[in-house]
Amino acid sequence: MEGLKVSDAKLVVYVHPSKANKVSQAILRELSSLLFKFNETFDGVVLAYDVNLPSKIARILPGIHPYFGVRLEAKLLLFHPKPNMLLGKGMVVKLGQQSIHVIVLGFSSATITEEDIRDEFKYKVKHGKEVFASTSHKRHKIKVGTILRFLVKSFDEEILHISGSLLPAHTGSIQWLDKNLEDGSHIDRSTKKRKESEGRREMQEHEKEMVDVAAFSMNTDRRHKKSKRPKSGEDS
Repeated sequence: MEGLKVSDAKLVVYVHPSKANKVSQAILRELSSLLFKFNETFDGVVLAYDVNLPSKIARILPGIHPYFGVRLEAKLLLFHPKPNMLLGKGMVVKLGQQSIHVIVLGFSSATITEEDIRDEFKYKVKHGKEVFASTSHKRHKIKVGTILRFLVKSFDEEILHISGSLLPAHTGSIQWLDKNLEDGSHIDRSTKKRKESEGRREMQEHEKEMVDVAAFSMNTDRRHKKSKRPKSGEDS
């Protein structure tokens, strides 16, 4: 999905002397404090990290409080949607006559207002449920639970809020778009099947991406726990 990237980072983590016997824990705690916040240095919201914990050697910094300066390298999973990017993993959580509310990757909210919803979508209430139904394609509907592909207008880095748009013709329900976007063009049958298969995979990857984000950082914790096990022959 556009807006996601993995970045290699070289960091210096400052550890208080009181944590000298728990350096690894202090580093992990410091890295965890970066999660789900926009970081100007890395130019994105830090979603997860994978780090190789350093040796116990650290340099004491001069000053009133002699902190330990620990250098390390880490891989960071970053999210930074920019104007005119297409996001394809937004789940509709609420809609009304004048707006559609979306959650992206389970943490960032997005709003698409009436002025940014193209005219073919008309608001209706069917069987007590709200829906935006296309007047051009009867099966193209947007309702709670729909996975949307939409265009980014702007991103508020402070509150992690996205303003989106459904004005372009290639935006809307991913499930419908991937099955019907090529209609009217001269695409052979094998290409159409491939596109349908890609569409199904994209739908399935909506949940998988969230699992991958969690697994990305869990690897660090597992290695940390493993490193704490005493080696054979060492004093307990």
